[in-house]
Amino acid sequence: MKKNLFIVSALLLLIGCKNESKPLSTAQKTIEVQNEFAIIIHGGAGTILKKNLSDEKEAAYKAKLAEAIKVGHTILKNGGTSQEAVIKTIQVMEESPLFNAGKGAVFTHEETNELDASFMDGKTLNAGAVAGVTNVKSPIELAVKIMTDSDHVMLSGKGASIFAKEKGLEIVDPSYFYTERRFKSLQRIKDRAKTELDHDDKKAAFYDADIKNAKFGTVGCVALDKNGNIAAGTSTGGMTNKRWGRIGDAPIIGSGTYANNATCGVSSTGWGEYFIRSQVAYDISAQMEYQNKSLKEATKDVIQNKLTKLGGTGGVIALDKNGNMSFEFNTAGMYRASMNDKDELIVKIYKE
Repeated sequence: MKKNLFIVSALLLLIGCKNESKPLSTAQKTIEVQNEFAIIIHGGAGTILKKNLSDEKEAAYKAKLAEAIKVGHTILKNGGTSQEAVIKTIQVMEESPLFNAGKGAVFTHEETNELDASFMDGKTLNAGAVAGVTNVKSPIELAVKIMTDSDHVMLSGKGASIFAKEKGLEIVDPSYFYTERRFKSLQRIKDRAKTELDHDDKKAAFYDADIKNAKFGTVGCVALDKNGNIAAGTSTGGMTNKRWGRIGDAPIIGSGTYANNATCGVSSTGWGEYFIRSQVAYDISAQMEYQNKSLKEATKDVIQNKLTKLGGTGGVIALDKNGNMSFEFNTAGMYRASMNDKDELIVKIYKE
């Protein structure tokens, strides 16, 4: 009997020694709780250079980013939900002509505005999305309403507008989305296409010219509330001069938006076709879940390695279950802001 006890004790001691010597992964070393609640936002990524922004325009962008994020932060600080914080924050940006979402949406080739948005609840993994609507004032509100009041995840076009009207959402005349700045941008791209392309190729190549000259708008928000629930949302007007009902990554769950309380929440902005192919938002969560990576490791690998090698450009904002934040992009700049549970506000535009 004593001999058996000695053998068991020796085995336990050996196992204990092996466990002690096993190095911790970076994710395991991460501080457990960085912030009790937090919120991060983006207003698009692309060729955003200091030399191309006047002091007045730079100040306007920073002021609007600060205004938007403070709305969501106040909700979280007062015990509100991450869902409410994401909706209200994005609506501030949707109502500003500065961003490519809602009021500031870019124009299609046919000179209309077609809006996309998506939302995901990290607690339930429920989600809602809308694509190609032309008369709903707040696409992010519609995306959430699709999640909560229908059996579907994504609605599009006229059907989505009918649903929005039935649910009492604000319907506006399409002219509400018109801004002179965005309309002139479309005309510049069309004019450039006419001069750069041979006559026989013009019609087919308009879209290619648009992509090559695109700047990525889109707005997004990720929030963590005091109950540990993560929510993420994204809203956009898409790509200037888009044709044939083109839909990018913004309304696609797993590409433009993803949230899971077990890992993180993500909102993307960039060349949508590549974000769709890479399933960027979900890939970040998957790397954290299955490879035990930290938020920073996962976002860096997906954006700077996988997306870049594929040829995609853009970035993400991400927030994990412990309140850690990440802004990762492979472009010259990204309109972005963050606030934590200590009321610390950070607003940036350029790569630093």
